[in-house]
Amino acid sequence: MEVETPLLCQASGTDPYLQPFTTTLLKPGQTKGERLYLQTSPEFAMKRLLASGSGSIYQICKAFRNEESGRHHNPEFTLLEWYRIGFGIDELIEEIEALLVALFYGKRNLAPAKRITYRQLFREMTGADPIHADLQEFHEYAKRHNIVEASVICGDNRNLWLDLLFSHIIQPQLDRGRAYFVVDYPACLPSLARKKPGDETIVERVEVFLDGLELGNGYHELADAAEQENRFDDDLTVRQKAGLPLPQKDQRLLDALAHGLPDCSGVAIGLDRLLMLMTGSDDIAQVLAFPVSIS
Repeated sequence: MEVETPLLCQASGTDPYLQPFTTTLLKPGQTKGERLYLQTSPEFAMKRLLASGSGSIYQICKAFRNEESGRHHNPEFTLLEWYRIGFGIDELIEEIEALLVALFYGKRNLAPAKRITYRQLFREMTGADPIHADLQEFHEYAKRHNIVEASVICGDNRNLWLDLLFSHIIQPQLDRGRAYFVVDYPACLPSLARKKPGDETIVERVEVFLDGLELGNGYHELADAAEQENRFDDDLTVRQKAGLPLPQKDQRLLDALAHGLPDCSGVAIGLDRLLMLMTGSDDIAQVLAFPVSIS
């Protein structure tokens, strides 16, 4: 079922690496109003619908992130997001792959998709174990590849090291013309995915890459309200250490999870990036009629 959720929200995510746009709602006669957020993703609202019994749902909508513009980023962008009741990661990957094959049919002959674990890919490309490697290994590897600012940017934050090395070293080495489904992310990069049964070191998360560009992020969705609140708290701790704003935890989402989220998997795909690949564009501004231009 197609749904529509608000762009303007009373709560925002706590992810320390996603900064929302904020605005203020003023009532007549007020000088200090209520802070509202432009959504960075419709995920929380869609999960509330799932918990209320909506069944499988999707939407195409705008999302906003207060980050720098670039070849692959625009502060306002379009997402295709959907959730399938009863799906695990395997079924979700099959559906995403079928969508890509259909979209590129007659335009490009994509090679068979490759499914690989995050740990295996990281080891193959860097020689380091993303879960157990000492941070000094990451430092030395970055130094050998002339990423001179890595230590200043990442410090002792393993998550930042993993993201930096993955985006700067691994993504550029991925085969062109082949979709990659990278699964089983380290538990330190959980986002909103549930832990994999029998292995607490990884979560049931998949990221989709094509031509070295990240297209989508999907999860076997976390349904445990207590675990979700713990992750919110961990995010807020990171934000506090970094001197970032401390948003309120989304209590409506926590209440929805406590009420009961059906077993499901979901994914968000950036349509602007997908259009870049479908049209052979090398800059996101080439597929946007009104890109944000910062002088």
